[in-house]
Amino acid sequence: MTNTSYKIIVFDLGMVILPFDYDIALERLEKIEKGFGARYLNHFKSNYETHRQFERGDISEEEFLNNTLNIFDGKVNKETFITIYSEIFTLNENVATLLPELKKKYRLMLLSNTNPIHYRFWIKFDFVKNFEKLFLSHEVRAVKPEEKIYKAVEHYTKALPEEHVFIDDVKEYADAAKKLGWDAIQFTGYDNLLKELKKRNIM
Repeated sequence: MTNTSYKIIVFDLGMVILPFDYDIALERLEKIEKGFGARYLNHFKSNYETHRQFERGDISEEEFLNNTLNIFDGKVNKETFITIYSEIFTLNENVATLLPELKKKYRLMLLSNTNPIHYRFWIKFDFVKNFEKLFLSHEVRAVKPEEKIYKAVEHYTKALPEEHVFIDDVKEYADAAKKLGWDAIQFTGYDNLLKELKKRNIM
């Protein structure tokens, strides 16, 4: 693959730049009261559509919090839950270090299924300044793999579909970009990402 016409590199956030681990939150909830971690995990799984609605901006932060906090019998307040729910991310330093280098030659965009609570946490990281624009599901009112969120990127960049390269850890989301004419790389680790970027003469 020697295409050199790429202009836009679109990065996913979670598990690519910011790995996350919900076990961290579960352990902290368990310390508040035994069983709270398992209770939240069961709630998350059985109410996954609520999670998705929050990411899509279909329900408000207040609605999401009320739906969640009800399971803790009044023993976890809003501020405590927001902190525990947010502090699940760690920075992938290797990938973050690539951003300023890529920015020298390409326009960088961030495309993420996220929500207002998580956004307020990760927006403080320095790596964010490398992106020309952030496309956030709760603002676009669409989540990957829905076509609308990818089209929002194209509408902004004014570039051809094939001039975009998308990097996402979820194969379904990468494949959705390919269906629209983008190139896409499924992120499986830093070394593989470098290999794929070099194949495309990007690095």
